[in-house]
Amino acid sequence: MNDNYHIFSDGRVERHNDTVRLITEDDEKKYLPIENAEALFLHGQIDFNTRLISFLDDHGVAMHVFGWNDYYAGSVMPERGQTSGQTVVKQVRAYDDPDHRLDIATEFVSGSIHNMRANVAYYDNRGFDFAEALGDLGHRREEISSVDAIDEAMGVEAGARRAYYATFDEILPDGFVFNGRKYNPPNNKVNSLISFGNSLVYASVVSAIRATALDPTISYLHEPGERRYSLALDIADLFKPLLTDRVLFRLVNRGQLSADDFDTELNSCLLTESGRKTYSKEFEKTLEETIEHPNLNRKVSYQYLLRLEAYKLKKHLLTGEAYEPFERWW
Repeated sequence: MNDNYHIFSDGRVERHNDTVRLITEDDEKKYLPIENAEALFLHGQIDFNTRLISFLDDHGVAMHVFGWNDYYAGSVMPERGQTSGQTVVKQVRAYDDPDHRLDIATEFVSGSIHNMRANVAYYDNRGFDFAEALGDLGHRREEISSVDAIDEAMGVEAGARRAYYATFDEILPDGFVFNGRKYNPPNNKVNSLISFGNSLVYASVVSAIRATALDPTISYLHEPGERRYSLALDIADLFKPLLTDRVLFRLVNRGQLSADDFDTELNSCLLTESGRKTYSKEFEKTLEETIEHPNLNRKVSYQYLLRLEAYKLKKHLLTGEAYEPFERWW
């Protein structure tokens, strides 16, 4: 079970016999094989009913909904395949223990910085001179080991991300200017790609956490809040450089996205349906890529790495085994 289906058309999605059917506004009917589905991603204006929800629940398929400005709006999650009161108790106790929470939070930041630095090093070895950014990121990673509070850890992460983003304008081709992170709404093509990509990473991590008995609302780096799965925010930060940013660089440097793939208005820039389809296709292709795992001694997909991260955290909470965040090793 690892296929994701992205629906961009407006219309209605419903159960039809033993499968899922999309009926577009033009009355075109499309059928989605659900047997191996991980999740549905709804990007268009789509109606659905409780009969569909029950059917997806029976098959353990999540449904992620994206709203205005491509923002993640929420998920309809199937009943958990795994439940464990012991896991939730351990998860809460770790959150309530300031030292334990800080240890986990700093591991998330350390792993995130490593993966940002890996991207910068990749381009540094391809003709760019990013010695200063590499040094800054290395310094930030050393700094995270000595912070005393969560807000300090967040500050180190923010500083590392500024150093990382400062390399983007040199990596990106003509016509794509970043000039710093802006969102709500994104103000240019690069920011719209980052926002859309980060939303896909977040939703994919939500699906991955669902496969475990972890509660997605109890987190360590990001503060738990209302109406969000803050643990998904913690884990997603590890994978944004590998997924969001590498997909972005690949698409724009190969010329697979152009100005025609964006709708630009005053102070906002959003991907068109065509642009979202192009990005989502490359994103899913990346999730299916495999890599030899040094500890498992077999190839695993990038998508499985998301689930593996949730399992590692669960194991740490239950057994006390050291949590080592995902760090790109290849």
